[in-house]
Amino acid sequence: MKLSDVTVSYQLKAGPLIALDNVNLDVSEGSFVSLIGPSGCGKSTILNLMAGYIKPTRGQVLMMGKPVEGPGPDRMVVHQSSSALLPWLSVADNVGLGLRAKGVPKAKRKEIVRNYLDLVSLGGFGDHPIYHISGGMQQRVALARALATEAPVVLLDEPLGAIDALQREVMQDLLLDIWNRTRRTFVLVTHSVEEAVYLSTDIVVMSARPGRVLRRSSVSFGAQAVAEGSSKVKAEQPFVTAQSELMNQLIHG
Repeated sequence: MKLSDVTVSYQLKAGPLIALDNVNLDVSEGSFVSLIGPSGCGKSTILNLMAGYIKPTRGQVLMMGKPVEGPGPDRMVVHQSSSALLPWLSVADNVGLGLRAKGVPKAKRKEIVRNYLDLVSLGGFGDHPIYHISGGMQQRVALARALATEAPVVLLDEPLGAIDALQREVMQDLLLDIWNRTRRTFVLVTHSVEEAVYLSTDIVVMSARPGRVLRRSSVSFGAQAVAEGSSKVKAEQPFVTAQSELMNQLIHG
């Protein structure tokens, strides 16, 4: 995906509010890009542009070279809240919702749903109502639903922000494992320095509003963690140093 000279502004009674100012951003196929910056800097606005929920005031948003005109099956979104799940449906029926909308036959749909529930370690929960499972498990359901459609781009808007610290560690490793297995393109909005450093192939640091791209850096701790394990990687000095450097960038600009 690509944002080219993108500006987003809103007309308010007090005057124009510029959410993004001349943002240029390339997201390579198969990469894991994290957007990080102060609250209100436009991270979620970028995700909404990529999802096709909003259009830029100026500039272009492109998907495989073609303008993004609205939401599409080639991009799926996972939000911080699990409220997008339908409480009157079972876990399996929630995961299969996008497949049903695409007209996938029932037998094939059940097979795909089963595979993705296994992938997110919820293989035994397909028949459970959504309200019977924990918040962390609901986030796994939302992730499985996004992945089940086999959309090449997965947009993650702080999907781990509302779960406890221990479950967050588990979900980080799950995200990393899924990305490593599927090599889809992941774009993550996060406020967590550790999360950005650990999961990403590329970290994009945003300025305070109006949002601009301050810098972009490449990291490889995720690939290392897949090979060596997360606890080893997070305890080593290069990881600690990378977190410190990113924190300094966020504080001092």
